[in-house]
Amino acid sequence: MHTRQTPKRAAELLDEGSLYRVYRGQILSRQRIMAVRTVARGSGTYCEVTLDEEVVRTVPTPRRAFQGWRYLPPSDAPADLAVYGFAEAVPGDLARRLRELGAW
Repeated sequence: MHTRQTPKRAAELLDEGSLYRVYRGQILSRQRIMAVRTVARGSGTYCEVTLDEEVVRTVPTPRRAFQGWRYLPPSDAPADLAVYGFAEAVPGDLARRLRELGAW
């Protein structure tokens, strides 16, 4: 993945950090961050983030789309679906309804 600026806290990202993906207002997946490096390009630079190939599905968690870096403390990061024994993702509408009812 490429971005314009290198995150100020890049070292923290390499310590079990993940890039969380927001789809239609919900975090649904993550990829582990393997490397962060600044690369020269012409007269400027950009940041190159190497991600693990495995996409891990997470418990659907409401989150507005955001630009830039967000550092989620472990208490705010959504759990992996595998923790709950789900081999496949729960359909978004069902997950949303279960959260509304307080069942998830």
